[in-house]
Amino acid sequence: MSWGTDLWDQFENLDKHTQWGIDFLERYAKFVKERLEIEQTYAKQLRNLVKKYCPKRSKEDEPRFTSCISFYTILNELNDYAGQREVVAEEMGHNVYGELMKYSQDLKSERKHHLQEGRKAQQHLDQCWKQMDSSKKKFERECKEAEKCQLLFERLDNDINATKSEVEKAKAQLYLRTHMADESKNEYAAQLQNFNGEQWKHFNAAIPQIFKNLQAMDERRTVKLGETYRTFAEVERRVIPIISKCLEGMVSAGKAVDERKDSTIVVESFKSGFEPPGDFPFEDFSQNIYRTGSDSTIGTPKNEGTKPDPKHSMSKAKNKLWLFGKKPKAPTLEDLSHLPPEQRRKKLQQRVEELNKELQKEMDQRDALNKMKDVYEKNPQMGDPSSLQPKISETMCNMERLRSEIHKNESWLSEVEGKQSSRSDRRSSADVNHHAPHGRESPEGSYTDDPSQEHRSPPQPDPHEFDDEFDDDDPLPAIGHCKALYAFDGQNEGTLVMREDEVLYVIEEDKGDGWTRARKQSGEEGYVPSSYVDITMEKSSKGAVTYI
Repeated sequence: MSWGTDLWDQFENLDKHTQWGIDFLERYAKFVKERLEIEQTYAKQLRNLVKKYCPKRSKEDEPRFTSCISFYTILNELNDYAGQREVVAEEMGHNVYGELMKYSQDLKSERKHHLQEGRKAQQHLDQCWKQMDSSKKKFERECKEAEKCQLLFERLDNDINATKSEVEKAKAQLYLRTHMADESKNEYAAQLQNFNGEQWKHFNAAIPQIFKNLQAMDERRTVKLGETYRTFAEVERRVIPIISKCLEGMVSAGKAVDERKDSTIVVESFKSGFEPPGDFPFEDFSQNIYRTGSDSTIGTPKNEGTKPDPKHSMSKAKNKLWLFGKKPKAPTLEDLSHLPPEQRRKKLQQRVEELNKELQKEMDQRDALNKMKDVYEKNPQMGDPSSLQPKISETMCNMERLRSEIHKNESWLSEVEGKQSSRSDRRSSADVNHHAPHGRESPEGSYTDDPSQEHRSPPQPDPHEFDDEFDDDDPLPAIGHCKALYAFDGQNEGTLVMREDEVLYVIEEDKGDGWTRARKQSGEEGYVPSSYVDITMEKSSKGAVTYI
């Protein structure tokens, strides 16, 4: 079907229809614009969400647990997903909305041109019709005038009273009117033929062509809409593979969560390196009675044939724990001795690795400077070799400093690893001679080789000499009591083994280093972690205060 033949008389309706088509195209363009604005807002909100839950953090704060790593992986994938939404919005704006608005302007110009051509053709036809109608009316008037002259001539010609001159005059008038009627007739015939020709061309050539152009324009508009409909979907489809990869990454991140690995990380993070406590010894409260009886009746000499009294053995040893009366000063942070052995070892290993990396960088810089110096020496025009010497010297100083730091930390690391390997031997030795110090370990498990440290253990004396020296020492008075919240192995010298829920006497408060001096009912004394016990001070000493 063709608009030019089937709709030859529907110019006004076609005018309205083509205007509606352009309005519809612009309405769809407005829809696309609002759609891409939604995408832009969605992408922006997603990025803000990712930024909110993925703040900037230092290298030390990087998550190590698989659940945390997977969550940050999901946030990264969601950020990429937001980027794809932005791509969708951008392509919709450029390939759909922009194209439609540009095409709408072209359609408006083309439609205006075609309608102007149609109106011109209609005006030309109307003008031809007016000329034809004017000639027709003139021909009609001339015929009427000729008829009047014909009647007048016939009346005079039949009138016997009419003069010859009147008859001749009427005849001449009739001839003139007849001639004018003939000319009007010829003019009307010519105008009619011309109008018919113009009308045929108008309805069979001009208007069909204009309407065909309007039809082609409207069909192109429809095709364009179809193309943009497909483009609207294709824009979304093109990002689906990438979005699928983002979603697959999220699924993979979920599968990467490993509860056992996370549990292992917790162990590695908080493992102290201490061994679990051994069996708790039997406490014989009747030995004081036996000792009193044997002293009064038999008078057995001390340390001959009988087991030494734990109270006396501990009273003799009370001044042998960290200068046996003073708490050690808090260890320096440089050697990390304030940490438990296992965490200290890991921190020292990490520090050694970082120092080695820095040393390697300095060595690379030194090699680069030396090469540059050689180039300058061979080609003086490129630079002065002596200008590099200060930088080379500085690099060498940095290397020496780093080597010294590495050596110092490796010594501490070897010390910690050596202690861990010999811990069981030290513990068995401490069980036999708990009253005699064998090293310089602090309650925290620290150890120092620095001879200038204030709290050093005295040289190993003869056991009998200690018996004589501390025979008359009385144990420190109890200033409170405590209940063990957790078991403690007390493997380091100067510490006290305790089991969970055991009640001990407090003989010296925590001085701020996290250790409390306590005594068992058997008389054995030592230091226990303050956080492991629930302490109750006696009213007679600083009031009744309970803390954990």
